[in-house]
Amino acid sequence: MSPLFSLEQIDRIIEMAWEDRTPFEAIELQFGLTESGVIALMRREMKPGSFRAWRKRVNSGVSQKHQYKRNEAIQRFKSRMQRTIAQNAVSKRR
Repeated sequence: MSPLFSLEQIDRIIEMAWEDRTPFEAIELQFGLTESGVIALMRREMKPGSFRAWRKRVNSGVSQKHQYKRNEAIQRFKSRMQRTIAQNAVSKRR
């Protein structure tokens, strides 16, 4: 049984899954969701056509979704939303 996630957490997992440079290992570290769990969540939460497009992209050579497939020059990816996200919660702007 997969853990229950809030809508914000589901949105963040989907966002991370769509980002080419965010590996499945990062999602597992932050949310405890394995690659197969991410795939199941994406299948459940997305339209069928969007899910197929995502799977095709992940399985193609374009994506860097697996840590072991990454170019060694890629050390870290910082999302442009990094400033507003703290511990997977969107911070209030002051």
